[in-house]
Amino acid sequence: MRTVRFDGSFQGWRDAARVLLQEQIAPHEVNWASGGDVGLFDEPMPTPAATDGPRIRVPRQLLDELEMAARFRTEHRWSLLYRVLWRVIQGDASARMAGDVDGSELHARIKAVRREAHHLHAFLRFSPLEDGDGPRHVAWFEPAHDVLPWAAHHFAERMGENSWLIATPDDGVCWNGQTLHHVRPCPPQWQRLAQSAADPGGELWKAYYESTFNPARLNRSVLQSNLPVRFWKNLPEGMLIPQLMSRARAGAQRDGQAERVAARQGKRIGRQPDADA
Repeated sequence: MRTVRFDGSFQGWRDAARVLLQEQIAPHEVNWASGGDVGLFDEPMPTPAATDGPRIRVPRQLLDELEMAARFRTEHRWSLLYRVLWRVIQGDASARMAGDVDGSELHARIKAVRREAHHLHAFLRFSPLEDGDGPRHVAWFEPAHDVLPWAAHHFAERMGENSWLIATPDDGVCWNGQTLHHVRPCPPQWQRLAQSAADPGGELWKAYYESTFNPARLNRSVLQSNLPVRFWKNLPEGMLIPQLMSRARAGAQRDGQAERVAARQGKRIGRQPDADA
């Protein structure tokens, strides 16, 4: 077993895979190690240097799929990518199809990565900063996959020249109004800044969320599917959700909305007397 060590990036894996393909090294002969991960019985080997072997032609769409799937966090993320690439280069196009074992896993990872990017766009909350020397907005997020440098362009396109910073347990991005900077690992000062920032509008948002919550229409499975529990702790309304669900279980789901309406101030509407002819 030959262990290929690289920097853990998709470009680093692609460079190493190109050389392995030129040398006709099959997937079962390779162990991928990003950073210092080396097995006890593996034979460490540095990242292969470029050779003058035959040029490897890979469809652009396949490269895009492999790059997307590379963002999926799993212990064997790189071995699947090389196995799919090897099979396609050998003429087995079924490796990319959903009906194939490898193709099915590839598309499942791509789907999970795209879903996590959607979660980042939907559930990330920026907090303003008063300090004029740093970014104007900061946010803390805990993604399940490595989607930050790709998904962060969504905010760069929408927030214009407003500077902002997003920190995660693994990496961070900073937008200065013109350029997006990605840093891995995330600097501890970025993490502290993002986690300690307070949103001055948080209490107002919580009041609005509670006032619009209708216990009579609560569907717990749908709520937790659309807003997974793992995101609650980083949302202003996150602490309210268990309380509101508990109230619904205690009976508010049946009469909570009616009691709230009955408590409102109203005015009596009476029949107007008929006017004299």
